[in-house]
Amino acid sequence: MSEKTDLQPDFGVDVMTRGQLPGAADYAKAKISGLGRFAHRPVRHANVKLTRHGDPAQERPVIAQANLDVDGRLIRAEAQGDTAREAIDRLDDRLRGRLRRAAEHWEARRAGRAARHGHEAPHVERPDHFPVPPEERQIVRRKSYTIAACTVDEAVMEMELLDYDFHLFTEKATEMASVIYRDGPSSYRLAQVAPVPKEQLAPFELPVTISATAPPCITVEQATERLGLLGLPFLFFIDAAQGRAGVLYRRYDGHYGLITPAG
Repeated sequence: MSEKTDLQPDFGVDVMTRGQLPGAADYAKAKISGLGRFAHRPVRHANVKLTRHGDPAQERPVIAQANLDVDGRLIRAEAQGDTAREAIDRLDDRLRGRLRRAAEHWEARRAGRAARHGHEAPHVERPDHFPVPPEERQIVRRKSYTIAACTVDEAVMEMELLDYDFHLFTEKATEMASVIYRDGPSSYRLAQVAPVPKEQLAPFELPVTISATAPPCITVEQATERLGLLGLPFLFFIDAAQGRAGVLYRRYDGHYGLITPAG
């Protein structure tokens, strides 16, 4: 897709820094505020977070994260580098790619056709997790939101635009809590509270494998123990106390986050 020629005006960029990062905030503002020319719709605002780990043994110690409000839709990316400038440059590249994909998706929806996803999941280089021992990890963020009903293809697109390794959503046909996630470097996999055959799902085009195993029904405490023991990036489970699905995941600061459906 070609770059837009009608440049959008620069937009507001808020930058938060943690650690010694002299000059990084100004550089991030200059880079990110120019991304409007790659967007199909107006970019309203951006929030950028720059973090330098204090551990001198940490490889690529600077992490850059950004959330863009593109006409009410969130687009997110993160990147890592040896220096703040390197991390910000990588972040800028990833946001450009996501803005282009979002434009293709919006154009396809307007034309009443499926977006071109390609035939494999894009390779994603993830920042390293800060090495917190499993016994010291805590749930430092809990998030609950209304999970939208959508198809598997739409869930994959949302996951890619948000730069996540997984996405919790309601599968459109079954109205069931489901998780789509990357399964290796080139494919996706679907897990559901009560797995059903593909024929019972809303039609989708992407090559996605379907897990035949239901998630475990355990407590949040048991989920944290299991995640630490298995060394997984996330765990889809049924909260035995609440009777609803949830995803416990490893954050880049080494601790855990918990996502649950609202209500």
